[in-house]
Amino acid sequence: MDDGTAPTIGQTIARLRRKKMTQNDLAAAAGVSVDLVRKLEQGQRHTVSIASLHRLARALDVDAGELLGRPTSLPDPGPHSGAVAIRQALTSVEDLIGDDEAVEAFTLDEGRRLVGYAWAGYWAGHYDALGRLLPSAIAQARATTRAVSAAERADAHDLSAQIHQVAACTLVHLGYGDIAHLALREALSVAELGGDPLRPAALRGSVAWVLLTQGRYAESHRLASSAALGIDFGDDVPALTLHGSLLLNAATAAGRGGQRGDAAALLDEAGLVADRTGYRSDYEVAFGPDQVRMQTVDVDVVTEEYESALATAADLPEETSLPLAARCRHLSDVALSHTRLGHDGAALDTLLRIEQAAPTWMSFQSQPRQIVGELRHRAANPPRLTALAERMGLARV
Repeated sequence: MDDGTAPTIGQTIARLRRKKMTQNDLAAAAGVSVDLVRKLEQGQRHTVSIASLHRLARALDVDAGELLGRPTSLPDPGPHSGAVAIRQALTSVEDLIGDDEAVEAFTLDEGRRLVGYAWAGYWAGHYDALGRLLPSAIAQARATTRAVSAAERADAHDLSAQIHQVAACTLVHLGYGDIAHLALREALSVAELGGDPLRPAALRGSVAWVLLTQGRYAESHRLASSAALGIDFGDDVPALTLHGSLLLNAATAAGRGGQRGDAAALLDEAGLVADRTGYRSDYEVAFGPDQVRMQTVDVDVVTEEYESALATAADLPEETSLPLAARCRHLSDVALSHTRLGHDGAALDTLLRIEQAAPTWMSFQSQPRQIVGELRHRAANPPRLTALAERMGLARV
């Protein structure tokens, strides 16, 4: 736009659609209502469900990130940090040209501390800091698998798998799902050489999540379901926790794919598992009764059952052991539900809670930005909303 403001979702849809089809054609191709397309393009609506967003993107043959204003190609920052550097580390050719020996290996204890630090940063939403940490960590992890003794090699491969996993999860939040896929395929390869029989299943859960963020709901559903069924948990609580988490992954994918009945059945099954495990955090998976409720809210939101979402959210305790990023993602769903029901004040209050708790996390998320955009296009624009929009870098409407 020539005034320097970022285009809305509707403006981007209109620009792309006019090159190819009518509003009716787009609605039919995406499986959404013509009314939704018209309201988005005319500025009467400024947010859209995740499922509908991906349907519209597929119909327009673009990445969903393009509709949200996210970058669809890599930027050109400095060479030593960020998504570019992570990609370079993942696709390194140093071993092919004989220069890989210059990378210093870490001890297994150092690697474990590094993995713990990286996951702590991830769950706190510090993706920019991880962009600086992970490139060297990936290179060191590979060097370590070559440097350790045969007795330590399985543990070294397991650490490498975990570093690639946290890199993949970080890349999704930086807007680079395709590179995340690359990182996870590498993680799966090295995990097969590791000594933890459950690690491959945990990584499949991450792959299912990446597929979910790309709108590949049927594949995500199948992968998470098959991984869950493949776990022989018996009395092993970590294995049971992982099984329950994969059921939640499958439920979320089913909900976003419009399979409300399948999603409800999977949520019920996960709830029974959570009743047995209580709150757990195994394989960097937060699981328990509160997580089941949060995912129930997620399914309600994507199926546009906003009153049900708020009713379920009301049953969640104020204090929970779930990671900060998970809690904020849930609050974003609550804010969206309030917005769609016309509870503008409650929506704004919820957004401000997120900002206070995790301003860095919030800066990487598209949904809060969409909600603020929708609230600002309504009649009332209280000073708190205007100030929040300015802090988020959103142009004045």
